[in-house]
Amino acid sequence: MVKSMTGFGRCEEIVNGREITVELKSVNHRYFEFNCRTPRGFSFLDDKLKSFVNARVARGKIDMYVTVGAAEDTATEVEINHQLVSGYLNAMKEISEKYGIPNDVSVVSLSRFPDVFTVRKAAEDEEQLTADVLSVADKALASFLAMRGQEGEKLRADILSRAETILSIVEEIEERSPQTVREYEERLLERIRLTLDSFSVEIDEQRVLTEVAVFADKVAVAEETVRLRSHFEQLQSFLRLEEPVGRKIDFIIQEMNREANTIGSKVQDAVLAHKVVAIKGEIEKIREQVQNLE
Repeated sequence: MVKSMTGFGRCEEIVNGREITVELKSVNHRYFEFNCRTPRGFSFLDDKLKSFVNARVARGKIDMYVTVGAAEDTATEVEINHQLVSGYLNAMKEISEKYGIPNDVSVVSLSRFPDVFTVRKAAEDEEQLTADVLSVADKALASFLAMRGQEGEKLRADILSRAETILSIVEEIEERSPQTVREYEERLLERIRLTLDSFSVEIDEQRVLTEVAVFADKVAVAEETVRLRSHFEQLQSFLRLEEPVGRKIDFIIQEMNREANTIGSKVQDAVLAHKVVAIKGEIEKIREQVQNLE
């Protein structure tokens, strides 16, 4: 299944008493680019999440956002800075004595001073926390990939539809091309007759046939149309692959465009010229869609 490079996925769960949220989204990019935003102190998750996503995503600019709540049973220690408390008390006493005001300091008021308390949490179990976050990330990634798959199917259908349009135009060119040679022969004979009528000179049919043969060779597009059909078959086969195909299809589109340009340089018929323009227009639309494929 082909996938689009745009997608979104999110999962929020409580794992081992901790609320964890993982959200990721992506846009087009030539290569794999990953940006991860984790809470302060959890940067050890970044590389693990990058490897986890890269194992299932080949291309696209991906932004991931991770939030990790505190565990319900997280041990917390509160330490008192006794030296600082003693300093504050001495300062309060000095102010009271010097300015003659009551020293009404209380434990509550003292606790509001900066750095009186230091709160320490128990060290995180990085291995367990990583496993918990990855379990949530796996579900967010599954949702993300499902969306990319759905978008990819829409792109695939559109590309194949446009490729079918190109094939139908190619068939019209193949039908019209021999007719242009016959029309050239008729115009050539008519011009020769008009020129030679007053001189009573017979038309050199062999020379006419030679001129027509040269013209036919000059405007022949059979090789190009055959290659276009071959590229179409390759395009179909790539769109059936279960792997990233964006770059491969982009190359095929370049080759299709090259064949269309060659046909355009050969045809000397207004009808065919318009058909070539139509082909190039469809190829360009396919190219735009391919830029969205992984």
